[in-house]
Amino acid sequence: MILTMIFENYDRVVFAGDSVTDAGSFLPVGEGLADSLGHGYVRKVENLLGAFYPDVFVRVTNAGVSGNTSRDLLARFQRDVLNLKPEWVCICIGINDIWRQFDCPAMRDYHVYPEEYEENLRNMLSELAGKTKGIFLMTPFFIEENKQDRMRTRVDEYCSICKKLAEEYKCIFVDLQGRFDEYLTHKQYSGYVSGDRVHPNEVGATIIAHEFLKHCEFSFNNL
Repeated sequence: MILTMIFENYDRVVFAGDSVTDAGSFLPVGEGLADSLGHGYVRKVENLLGAFYPDVFVRVTNAGVSGNTSRDLLARFQRDVLNLKPEWVCICIGINDIWRQFDCPAMRDYHVYPEEYEENLRNMLSELAGKTKGIFLMTPFFIEENKQDRMRTRVDEYCSICKKLAEEYKCIFVDLQGRFDEYLTHKQYSGYVSGDRVHPNEVGATIIAHEFLKHCEFSFNNL
């Protein structure tokens, strides 16, 4: 039995974000065979779509750039996202907005605080309004067992902004922080999915891909 999902033939899905999305992809955007999509969750999404929905040709594009903050993504949003005229857009941004506050505390001009983060996201979502079939908004995440960790609690602030804007702009909300929190209740150690609690390894990337596809009405029973 052929099951349906939200993507249709020749839909283009653009994944926009930072190194979590980039994962070694071609720049400024990557798509196609070999290493063009990188080795992270975007590649796994395309692999799974191709394996379980061979009759649906979805064009997957990686527009992630390592090191980007939401400020950086907004600056290139027209070129790397809007100009591609995608049917679907997935935004996963914010960890560098937060991380620079902790690893570069003296470089305040690099910090993107919650107020600006919300404004940057709002500008991107407003630009997309009425131009796509749908928008996925993924939360940033910090894979840390201790929820009282200072950076971990800071991430929660940014996740709350994502959730609020997803509701306001009717985006598909993908709570990656919540998914990793749930996962850690089983494995109890972040090193199993990420070496630095930020960049997912193969297992971590698989978790992200699976969580994304859950929101696409994807079924592993399609074949």
